[in-house]
Amino acid sequence: MEMVIGFLLFTLGYLLMSLKVIKEYERRVVFTLGKADGVKGPGLNLIFPLLQTDKKIDLRIITMAIPMQEIITKDNVSVKTAAVCFFQIVDPYKAVTKIEDPFTATSQVAQTTLRSILGQHELDELLTERDAINAKLSVIIDRQTESWGIKVNSVEVKDVEIPESMQRAMARQAEAERERRAKIVAAEGEHQAAEKLAAAAKLISAEPGAMQLRQLQTMVEVSAEKNSTLIFPIPMEIMEYVKTVTEGAKENLANLRLPKAKESDKNSSDGNGGTLKLPDTEKEKA
Repeated sequence: MEMVIGFLLFTLGYLLMSLKVIKEYERRVVFTLGKADGVKGPGLNLIFPLLQTDKKIDLRIITMAIPMQEIITKDNVSVKTAAVCFFQIVDPYKAVTKIEDPFTATSQVAQTTLRSILGQHELDELLTERDAINAKLSVIIDRQTESWGIKVNSVEVKDVEIPESMQRAMARQAEAERERRAKIVAAEGEHQAAEKLAAAAKLISAEPGAMQLRQLQTMVEVSAEKNSTLIFPIPMEIMEYVKTVTEGAKENLANLRLPKAKESDKNSSDGNGGTLKLPDTEKEKA
């Protein structure tokens, strides 16, 4: 009887020791007498001691920092860069049975891939096309870790350290680029202003009184500055009017002198081509 009670107590204790509570984000790879027997979890599971052993695997996303790497870009610029890798185990069975240390292996693959991929790009691409480079790194690293049951979600290039001499050169380049844009904007502004001025001149020339109104407005604006001397141009219309009046006066004067000259010529000749006849008084004087 005592042996039965002892056996029951032993069995009860063994069962209690075999109960394992596995969390939602965990899985247990169970080995029965050294042979992989499957994956258990989550919830309450039985793992019998002495007969079975287990390996706990965390399925949550793991953040792994890739240490600073010194690389040479495609345009022969030496830079230092660091990155961060986000991955998770999606197949606990492979992660336990296919590789000894999946975390160290993923870290080494990420470092070598980072140096290889960044070395294929120029410095400008490394600075401006960061998203494309990150996506390329994620695809290549995930392709290598897929057989280990690891899924690489993303890889982000975090820091890029550029030599000081290259920083000065890039600063000069950026300054020259800003000056170029400023000159282009100023030239476009001058071009637009010239177009507007040409349109305004065309509109004013169509209305003779518009120029005079504009001149009067300018005089009012200048006089508000309290200047002692005002210089304003004479309208061209006035000069043309004076020129027209002067030419008309000359023509009228010429027309008035022409008949007198003709009468004097008539009196000085006899009309038949004869000799000149003088009055008696003129004869006496002669």
